[in-house]
Amino acid sequence: MKLQEMIKSLDELSMEERVSLFNILQQRLQKEITNEHQQTGDSNGELFWQGLLNFRERIEKEGIVFTDDDFADLRDKSPGREIEL
Repeated sequence: MKLQEMIKSLDELSMEERVSLFNILQQRLQKEITNEHQQTGDSNGELFWQGLLNFRERIEKEGIVFTDDDFADLRDKSPGREIEL
């Protein structure tokens, strides 16, 4: 069965069957992604680093500039909750 035929046959499914099919496909795709990362040797550190690089690239592309002033007064300087002894 070709992809086009499969797409057309979706109209014949009930909503419950479509949801079930979607969930199955989503689970299989997640397994494939996980297997691909394991085969390529991606560790959490490498995935984090790639995510950080993607974030920086997007920030640069959109022309967003951060300065120290953006982070001034961010810290809560209160001593915390009051302790009764």
